Amino acid sequence: MAVLRKMLETGVRVDKDGRYYLGDIEIPDISISRALGIDRRVVRQTADLILSDPDLENIFTRLIPVAFFRDVSPYLGFTVIVVTSQPERPGVISEVTSIIAKHRLTIRQALADDPELVEEPKLTMVIEGEIPPDVITELQNMKVVKSLTIVK
Repeated sequence: MAVLRKMLETGVRVDKDGRYYLGDIEIPDISISRALGIDRRVVRQTADLILSDPDLENIFTRLIPVAFFRDVSPYLGFTVIVVTSQPERPGVISEVTSIIAKHRLTIRQALADDPELVEEPKLTMVIEGEIPPDVITELQNMKVVKSLTIVK
C-alpha cells in the first residue's frame, strides 16, 4: 500500500514492462524503496501486482505528475488559500470558488485532497495576486469552512 499511495501522491506510473516512471524519467526500484524505507522487492512485487490486475493497471499506468505552485507561489506573485472543511459535504469547492469569482479573482490552480487518502483533507487554491480582506472575511464566515489559512 505504501508504494501505491506514493504513486497516487506523486503521479509515478508503471509501464507495461513494470518499470516506474515520473513523466518520462525512469525511477529505479531501489530509489522508491529507499524513499519509502521498504525492501526493493516490495516495490518490484507492487509493479507485478499492478500489471496482473486490469483495474489496477488501468489506473497506475496512466498517472501523470503535475506541478503544483503552492510552495513557490510567493516567488510567482500568487497567494495561496487553504480551506479545511467537511469533505463529505457536497458543494465545498463550488461555494468557495463562487466567492472568489464574485470578487473577480483568478484561480491559477486548485487541488482538493482525496478524503480517502488524506486524514484531514484540504482545498488548496493558488490565486493570482493579493486577496482583499473582505474576501478573507467572507470565506471565514462560510458554514462549510472549519479553518482558513492564507499564505503570501
